[in-house]
Amino acid sequence: MLDNPAATTTQYPVTNRAFGLPILVLSGLQLMVILDGTVVIFAIPRLQEQLGLSSSASAWTVTAYGLPYAGLMLLGGRLGDSFGRKRMLILGVGLFTIASALCGTAQTDWMLIGARALQGAGAAIAAPTAMALVASTFEPGPVRNKAIAIFGSMAGVGSIGGLVVGGALTQFSWRWIFWINVPIGLLIAIGAVLYLRDTEHHRLALDARGAVLGTLGCVGIVFGATEGPDLGWHNPVILGSASVGLLLLIAFILSERYAGNPLLPWSLFGSRDRVATLLALLLAGGGMGAMTFYVAQFLQNVLGFSPLIAGVAAIPFTLGVGIGSAIATKLALMFRPRWLLSAAGVVLAAGLLFGSTLDQYVDYSPTLVSLLMVIGFGVGVMIVLIPLCLLVGVPPSNVGPLTAIGQMALSLGGPIAVGMFSPIALSRTLSLGGRRSTTGTLTTSEISALSSGYTLVLFICAVLSVVFILIVLTIRYTPGQLAEAQHAQEEAQQT
Repeated sequence: MLDNPAATTTQYPVTNRAFGLPILVLSGLQLMVILDGTVVIFAIPRLQEQLGLSSSASAWTVTAYGLPYAGLMLLGGRLGDSFGRKRMLILGVGLFTIASALCGTAQTDWMLIGARALQGAGAAIAAPTAMALVASTFEPGPVRNKAIAIFGSMAGVGSIGGLVVGGALTQFSWRWIFWINVPIGLLIAIGAVLYLRDTEHHRLALDARGAVLGTLGCVGIVFGATEGPDLGWHNPVILGSASVGLLLLIAFILSERYAGNPLLPWSLFGSRDRVATLLALLLAGGGMGAMTFYVAQFLQNVLGFSPLIAGVAAIPFTLGVGIGSAIATKLALMFRPRWLLSAAGVVLAAGLLFGSTLDQYVDYSPTLVSLLMVIGFGVGVMIVLIPLCLLVGVPPSNVGPLTAIGQMALSLGGPIAVGMFSPIALSRTLSLGGRRSTTGTLTTSEISALSSGYTLVLFICAVLSVVFILIVLTIRYTPGQLAEAQHAQEEAQQT
């Protein structure tokens, strides 16, 4: 429900060319946010060595960013609608930049984890407003289409760049993976002030209660699962955390039914196919997040790769994603999505199952190169088709909110999976005579135990892929419906 319209902020003329400082500002923001989701992964062994991070604290460096980013993303979009997207982008970038500086100066594990959570909150405020600002800043037609293409390409650039840049900067110091954001964030904020055109905004009812309940509920459950092995599963703190987390999630679901402007409107769940698609997105996000995290640890802690070499070694995965995405875009108009998605699930399950049998003696080429390409291909098919399935039967006016919900589900799966699978990997390692810490020189048997813990997670991800197949086989959409969804998505981008 709309309340009193707020005064529109100063308007800049619509830009009549795609290439220039406005798109540099917006695409720079997109790149920075995506980079920080992955850039820390290849720095974790150095963090374990220099800050003494435990297995659970290592997982929290990823989870602490992902949970607030995903959990507050929908609220961030609503803040832009209410107070102006340009203003919220600047606020979010400012928060992200300050948090990056705090990450770089952290002296303890909890200082780093707290600053990472602040980073995620800043990204959740800034990122949802960026695409809307592309639409309001650039002239409709070819100019806006080119700007959208440039903006969208940052996802691919960021996924590769996060691997390579994170590895390269970690070679000097892990602190630089965070400090590098400070000058970039300042330039983006200044550019936004000078060159972006704001949108008209209206004061909306904000479902802050829902955002807080949902995010804290996930945090409580993940905390219980992650810290259970260290504190003991019967520890009152662990039992209390998991119980409170579950109660908060129940309260979140109930609150959404009665909220005036809910983050998750119940009307979205009237379609069985859409519910299945959202579940598939959550599973896909969880599998991808856990797989990426543990493959990075395997390359460094088991195979002994340096951070830079490990980052470069993971590039075949990203290339596979690109190939799978390109092919899926073509095949989506020819075959039902359930067959394409289930085929992608079979490829992933087979690849991950094979990956779960590897040890410290595996050859990078051709074994790991081929495996990373194959798994990346399956992921590429998924990330194209599942979001399109989510938009089937949705008018262009609702594409934006539903896309944001899909992004939230995909982003939420990763940190939850990493947090919950970390104790499983650690328990397996310890049961085979391994150590909690990977610092110092490990014996051959300790490396073997560590490898077994990592590959057990890959086996679990293979099981998740089988569950994914069973879910997507229930989706009844046709190629024609996917084509209509793609058209609605394009229309929404033009408005």
